[in-house]
Amino acid sequence: MKTLVIDIGGSNVKILATGQEKRIKIPSGNDFSPEHMIPLIKENASHWEYDRIAMGFPGKVKDNQILSEPVNLGHGWETFDFEAAFGCPIKIINDAAMQALGSYNGGKLLFLGLGTGLGTAMVIKNTIIPIEGGHLPYRKSTFENYVGKVYYAEKGHDKWEKHVFKTVEILSDALQPDDIVLGGGNSKILTKIPKGCRLGTNLNAFGGGFRLWEEDFIY
Repeated sequence: MKTLVIDIGGSNVKILATGQEKRIKIPSGNDFSPEHMIPLIKENASHWEYDRIAMGFPGKVKDNQILSEPVNLGHGWETFDFEAAFGCPIKIINDAAMQALGSYNGGKLLFLGLGTGLGTAMVIKNTIIPIEGGHLPYRKSTFENYVGKVYYAEKGHDKWEKHVFKTVEILSDALQPDDIVLGGGNSKILTKIPKGCRLGTNLNAFGGGFRLWEEDFIY
C-alpha cells in the first residue's frame, strides 16, 4: 500500500508519497480552505500513486475528526469530508503530533514546533498525545504569541529566542520528557540549542505520516 502524506501549515502545504524523493510545497495562507487545497493537491500529486492518506492538521483533532477551525488558515475544515473528496481512506492527526511521531526514538518525547505558531505534542511508548501547549497562558498572552512568526517579525530575533528558551524551560519542567525535539521552520534560526533539546526537521512530518499507517501507534 502506498501513502500520500499531507502536512498542512500556515504558510505552505507540503506533500510526499511513498517512493518519491522530493516533497512538493503548495502556498497556503489566512484564506486557505479545504476547497482551495483539494484540487491543488490532486493536481500536484497526479503523477504519484497512493492508496491512502495521512494528513497533519494545525489544530485540534480527535478520533480522525477536526474539532476546531485553524488560527492561521481559512474556514470550513471542521465539516469537510476529506475521505469523500480524495476517494480513499485517510488518517487525520494534529500536525505537531505527526512531526513528533516522525521524530520519536523511544521514551517520553516532547515536540515543540516553532513555525507560524507553536505546535506541541508528546509521544510516550506507542501513544501519540497532541497538546495545545501553544495556547496556554504565558506572560500577558500565550506561549504561541511570544514564539510565533508575528512576534519574531515585530520584536526581532533576540527577544524571540529568549522566549523560546523560557518556553522550553517551563514546558520541560511541567512535562518531564526524556527527549525534546525542536522542529518547525524557525528552529533553524536559533543561534544556540537549549539544553536537553535536539533539532528536528520538517521532513520528520512525512516520516510520521508513513509510520501512522505502517506501525501500531495510538492517537
